[in-house]
Amino acid sequence: MIPGMAEGGGEGPEIPRSRLYDYLENADADDKAGQAPRDSVESPSPDPLTRAAISPTAAAPSPGSTDDIARARREFAALLGEFRRTAVLVPLDEDEAPLVGDYGGIRWIYAFSDESALARFAIARGEGSREWEYRHVLGARLLDAGVPATGVPTGVALDVGSDGDGVLFPPVTGIVADATAVDAQAVNGEESQ
Repeated sequence: MIPGMAEGGGEGPEIPRSRLYDYLENADADDKAGQAPRDSVESPSPDPLTRAAISPTAAAPSPGSTDDIARARREFAALLGEFRRTAVLVPLDEDEAPLVGDYGGIRWIYAFSDESALARFAIARGEGSREWEYRHVLGARLLDAGVPATGVPTGVALDVGSDGDGVLFPPVTGIVADATAVDAQAVNGEESQ
Protein backbone atom coordinates (compact mmCIF):
# COMPACT_ATOMS: atom_id res chain seq x y z
CA MET A 1 0.00 0.00 0.00
CA ILE A 2 1.19 3.51 -0.71
CA PRO A 3 0.34 5.49 2.43
CA GLY A 4 -1.02 9.00 2.06
CA MET A 5 1.12 11.90 3.14
CA ALA A 6 0.24 15.39 4.21
CA GLU A 7 1.90 18.29 2.47
CA GLY A 8 2.27 21.36 4.59
CA GLY A 9 4.16 24.56 4.78
CA GLY A 10 3.24 28.17 5.17
CA GLU A 11 -0.09 29.13 6.55
CA GLY A 12 -3.40 27.41 6.01
CA PRO A 13 -4.64 23.84 6.32
CA GLU A 14 -2.55 20.87 5.29
CA ILE A 15 -3.49 19.43 1.91
CA PRO A 16 -3.58 15.63 1.81
CA ARG A 17 -1.30 14.26 -0.85
CA SER A 18 -0.41 10.76 -1.90
CA ARG A 19 3.19 9.55 -2.10
CA LEU A 20 2.44 8.80 -5.75
CA TYR A 21 3.23 12.45 -6.46
CA ASP A 22 6.74 11.91 -5.04
CA TYR A 23 7.46 9.34 -7.72
CA LEU A 24 6.52 11.76 -10.46
CA GLU A 25 8.38 14.73 -8.97
CA ASN A 26 11.60 12.70 -8.74
CA ALA A 27 11.29 11.30 -12.25
CA ASP A 28 13.22 12.75 -15.14
CA ALA A 29 10.87 14.80 -17.34
CA ASP A 30 12.08 12.93 -20.44
CA ASP A 31 11.65 9.54 -18.75
CA LYS A 32 8.44 8.18 -20.22
CA ALA A 33 9.23 4.54 -19.44
CA GLY A 34 9.11 4.86 -15.66
CA GLN A 35 12.77 4.11 -15.19
CA ALA A 36 14.77 5.38 -12.24
CA PRO A 37 15.63 9.10 -12.34
CA ARG A 38 19.10 10.03 -13.53
CA ASP A 39 20.20 11.32 -10.13
CA SER A 40 18.97 8.17 -8.43
CA VAL A 41 21.36 5.78 -6.72
CA GLU A 42 19.76 2.93 -8.64
CA SER A 43 20.77 2.46 -12.24
CA PRO A 44 17.98 2.42 -14.81
CA SER A 45 16.55 -1.03 -15.27
CA PRO A 46 16.89 -2.69 -18.66
CA ASP A 47 13.59 -4.44 -17.90
CA PRO A 48 11.73 -4.98 -21.18
CA LEU A 49 8.42 -4.32 -19.44
CA THR A 50 9.32 -0.63 -19.08
CA ARG A 51 9.64 0.00 -22.81
CA ALA A 52 7.29 -0.17 -25.75
CA ALA A 53 6.40 -3.70 -26.76
CA ILE A 54 6.81 -3.29 -30.48
CA SER A 55 8.58 -0.57 -32.39
CA PRO A 56 6.31 1.62 -34.54
CA THR A 57 7.66 0.06 -37.73
CA ALA A 58 7.04 -3.45 -36.44
CA ALA A 59 3.56 -2.58 -35.23
CA ALA A 60 2.48 -1.38 -38.66
CA PRO A 61 4.39 -3.43 -41.23
CA SER A 62 3.94 -2.70 -44.90
CA PRO A 63 1.51 -4.99 -46.71
CA GLY A 64 3.15 -8.27 -47.65
CA SER A 65 6.16 -7.72 -45.43
CA THR A 66 6.33 -11.14 -43.81
CA ASP A 67 9.72 -10.35 -42.27
CA ASP A 68 8.25 -7.39 -40.36
CA ILE A 69 5.28 -9.44 -39.23
CA ALA A 70 7.51 -12.29 -38.09
CA ARG A 71 9.81 -9.88 -36.23
CA ALA A 72 6.83 -8.21 -34.51
CA ARG A 73 5.52 -11.61 -33.42
CA ARG A 74 8.93 -12.60 -32.01
CA GLU A 75 9.23 -9.30 -30.14
CA PHE A 76 5.74 -9.66 -28.70
CA ALA A 77 6.42 -13.29 -27.71
CA ALA A 78 9.57 -12.17 -25.88
CA LEU A 79 7.64 -9.40 -24.12
CA LEU A 80 4.87 -11.83 -23.16
CA GLY A 81 7.45 -14.25 -21.74
CA GLU A 82 9.05 -11.46 -19.70
CA PHE A 83 5.63 -10.33 -18.45
CA ARG A 84 4.77 -13.87 -17.36
CA ARG A 85 8.02 -14.08 -15.32
CA THR A 86 7.73 -10.62 -13.73
CA ALA A 87 5.83 -9.50 -10.64
CA VAL A 88 3.71 -6.46 -11.46
CA LEU A 89 1.67 -4.10 -9.29
CA VAL A 90 -2.07 -4.72 -9.41
CA PRO A 91 -4.13 -1.94 -7.80
CA LEU A 92 -7.12 -3.02 -5.73
CA ASP A 93 -10.62 -1.59 -5.62
CA GLU A 94 -12.62 -0.94 -2.44
CA ASP A 95 -13.51 -4.66 -2.24
CA GLU A 96 -9.81 -5.63 -2.50
CA ALA A 97 -10.39 -7.13 -5.95
CA PRO A 98 -8.09 -6.20 -8.85
CA LEU A 99 -9.01 -2.86 -10.39
CA VAL A 100 -10.51 -3.38 -13.86
CA GLY A 101 -11.97 -1.38 -16.70
CA ASP A 102 -14.26 -2.40 -19.53
CA TYR A 103 -13.47 -1.34 -23.08
CA GLY A 104 -14.49 -2.76 -26.45
CA GLY A 105 -16.43 -5.64 -24.92
CA ILE A 106 -13.35 -6.78 -23.00
CA ARG A 107 -12.66 -6.44 -19.27
CA TRP A 108 -9.08 -5.30 -18.64
CA ILE A 109 -7.20 -5.99 -15.41
CA TYR A 110 -4.92 -3.02 -14.72
CA ALA A 111 -1.28 -3.87 -13.96
CA PHE A 112 1.79 -1.65 -13.64
CA SER A 113 5.51 -2.33 -13.99
CA ASP A 114 6.42 0.04 -11.13
CA GLU A 115 5.05 2.70 -8.78
CA SER A 116 5.86 5.52 -11.22
CA ALA A 117 3.56 3.96 -13.83
CA LEU A 118 0.85 3.52 -11.19
CA ALA A 119 1.32 7.17 -10.18
CA ARG A 120 0.81 8.37 -13.77
CA PHE A 121 -2.37 6.29 -13.98
CA ALA A 122 -3.69 7.62 -10.65
CA ILE A 123 -3.06 11.23 -11.63
CA ALA A 124 -4.60 10.73 -15.08
CA ARG A 125 -7.75 9.48 -13.32
CA GLY A 126 -7.75 12.52 -11.05
CA GLU A 127 -7.15 10.28 -8.04
CA GLY A 128 -3.52 11.06 -7.28
CA SER A 129 -4.26 12.30 -3.77
CA ARG A 130 -5.89 9.13 -2.45
CA GLU A 131 -4.13 6.08 -1.06
CA TRP A 132 -3.70 3.24 -3.54
CA GLU A 133 -3.55 -0.32 -2.29
CA TYR A 134 -1.92 -2.84 -4.58
CA ARG A 135 -0.51 -6.34 -4.64
CA HIS A 136 2.55 -7.74 -6.35
CA VAL A 137 1.31 -10.46 -8.70
CA LEU A 138 3.27 -12.58 -11.13
CA GLY A 139 2.19 -11.86 -14.71
CA ALA A 140 1.63 -15.57 -15.34
CA ARG A 141 -0.75 -15.72 -12.40
CA LEU A 142 -2.77 -12.80 -13.79
CA LEU A 143 -3.09 -14.47 -17.20
CA ASP A 144 -3.59 -18.04 -15.95
CA ALA A 145 -5.76 -17.46 -12.85
CA GLY A 146 -6.97 -13.84 -12.84
CA VAL A 147 -8.39 -13.86 -16.36
CA PRO A 148 -10.46 -17.07 -15.95
CA ALA A 149 -11.74 -15.91 -12.55
CA THR A 150 -13.65 -12.99 -14.08
CA GLY A 151 -16.04 -15.17 -16.08
CA VAL A 152 -16.09 -12.70 -19.00
CA PRO A 153 -13.61 -12.00 -21.83
CA THR A 154 -10.68 -10.43 -19.96
CA GLY A 155 -7.17 -9.28 -20.79
CA VAL A 156 -4.41 -7.44 -18.94
CA ALA A 157 -3.56 -3.79 -19.57
CA LEU A 158 0.02 -3.06 -18.51
CA ASP A 159 1.04 0.54 -17.71
CA VAL A 160 -2.16 2.25 -18.87
CA GLY A 161 -1.68 6.02 -18.90
CA SER A 162 2.06 5.89 -19.59
CA ASP A 163 2.17 7.94 -22.80
CA GLY A 164 2.36 5.15 -25.35
CA ASP A 165 4.44 2.77 -23.26
CA GLY A 166 1.51 0.59 -22.27
CA VAL A 167 0.94 -2.93 -23.54
CA LEU A 168 -2.28 -4.88 -23.92
CA PHE A 169 -2.38 -8.64 -23.44
CA PRO A 170 -5.78 -9.48 -24.99
CA PRO A 171 -7.76 -12.64 -24.24
CA VAL A 172 -6.63 -14.56 -27.32
CA THR A 173 -5.02 -17.94 -27.93
CA GLY A 174 -1.35 -17.96 -27.02
CA ILE A 175 -1.76 -15.29 -24.33
CA VAL A 176 -4.48 -16.71 -22.08
CA ALA A 177 -5.72 -20.27 -21.62
CA ASP A 178 -7.65 -21.59 -24.60
CA ALA A 179 -10.76 -22.02 -22.42
CA THR A 180 -10.91 -18.24 -21.88
CA ALA A 181 -9.58 -17.08 -25.27
CA VAL A 182 -12.19 -15.31 -27.36
CA ASP A 183 -10.72 -16.73 -30.57
CA ALA A 184 -10.31 -20.33 -29.38
CA GLN A 185 -13.32 -21.65 -31.26
CA ALA A 186 -12.14 -20.20 -34.57
CA VAL A 187 -8.59 -21.48 -34.02
CA ASN A 188 -9.84 -24.99 -33.24
CA GLY A 189 -12.06 -25.07 -36.35
CA GLU A 190 -15.24 -24.91 -34.29
CA GLU A 191 -16.34 -21.47 -35.44
CA SER A 192 -19.89 -20.96 -34.29
CA GLN A 193 -22.55 -19.96 -36.80
